[in-house]
Amino acid sequence: MGAHVEEKLTAETYPAEPEKATLEGKNKFLAFWFFLGGETVLFGSLFATYLALKNSTNGGATSQELFGLEIAFLATMLLLTSSLTSVYAMYHMKNFEFAKMQLWLFITVLLGASFLALEIYEFNHYVHKFEFTFTSSAFGSAFYTLVGFHGAHVAFGLLWIITLMVRNAKRGLSLYNAPKFYIASLYWHFIDVVWVFIFTVVYLMGMVG
Repeated sequence: MGAHVEEKLTAETYPAEPEKATLEGKNKFLAFWFFLGGETVLFGSLFATYLALKNSTNGGATSQELFGLEIAFLATMLLLTSSLTSVYAMYHMKNFEFAKMQLWLFITVLLGASFLALEIYEFNHYVHKFEFTFTSSAFGSAFYTLVGFHGAHVAFGLLWIITLMVRNAKRGLSLYNAPKFYIASLYWHFIDVVWVFIFTVVYLMGMVG
């Protein structure tokens, strides 16, 4: 069915909402929202744990001593910009412009990878300058679990998008793969929203105590 759609689909026959044009696409959306509900509960639990343990420093560095606005703000700008570029990618997907979609997805991947590199640098800075590790205190465990778990989601999102780009590079757009690209984009937006909460709860609130 997917191969048949790829052969017959043209700009003239391309639907306005290709991600929802098939029953399979609609089912993917339904499954994704169930998945997102579980992810929201999971991150909510991690946030609650962090807030409960953020003052349990075991005599080590506090959040006021650790956090600075420069790295966190730059990371936020990178991730929010990547969310915007993924919007551009989906705009071109809806307009049957595969090459432009791939270009904006590639930019999204670059921005996401830059965010991950910055996060790794940040963790390395905390470990070597402050000896702030996962096992140094309950605060350290809560911080690295929350922020690191989000970083793992970013890495998974990047692998997801890259896999879709490579696998469909020669196939172009179809009603079979359009929902896959769109749901990957929605997942990326979810990651960005979670980071906004991390930036606010962990970094901004942590800097003021």
